[in-house]
Amino acid sequence: MPKIDPATVPLKTGSIYPAPYDAQMAGRSSLRLGQAGGLTQFGVNLVILQPGARSSLRHWHLNEDEFVMVLEGDLTLVDDDGETAMGPGDCAAFPAGDANGHCFVNRSEAEGRFLVVGSKAPHEVATYSDIDLKVTMAEGTATFTRKDGSPYADKGNG
Repeated sequence: MPKIDPATVPLKTGSIYPAPYDAQMAGRSSLRLGQAGGLTQFGVNLVILQPGARSSLRHWHLNEDEFVMVLEGDLTLVDDDGETAMGPGDCAAFPAGDANGHCFVNRSEAEGRFLVVGSKAPHEVATYSDIDLKVTMAEGTATFTRKDGSPYADKGNG
């Protein structure tokens, strides 16, 4: 089995979110470990959150399962049930189609890291719980729209 050296995996920073939401991902980066290993059926990412950073906008997936395990630091899971403290070894699962919007926030003074494993559906829709936005992923292309399917105008007024 080929060993993956995380030090050789490119660090991904920034966000594919349209403005103004892209700026909210400052302090978040990730290593696409599964991609580095040639995996195609599911993704494996090491997400790194600096103090004050968040993993994503609160969202849920229509077609993809998601599993998270905290590796380092003290993070907060924010979902429809409220907030849950998460530390090393704590896990959370988000089944496809469950409309429980979720994200992770680092409210501590130290870096936090978690591993996220998710299926790679050929067609995916993620809905953002707190704003009028959703994304459709098809053939490697992300298309952002409003929840009703109307076009999202990237003018910074969300």
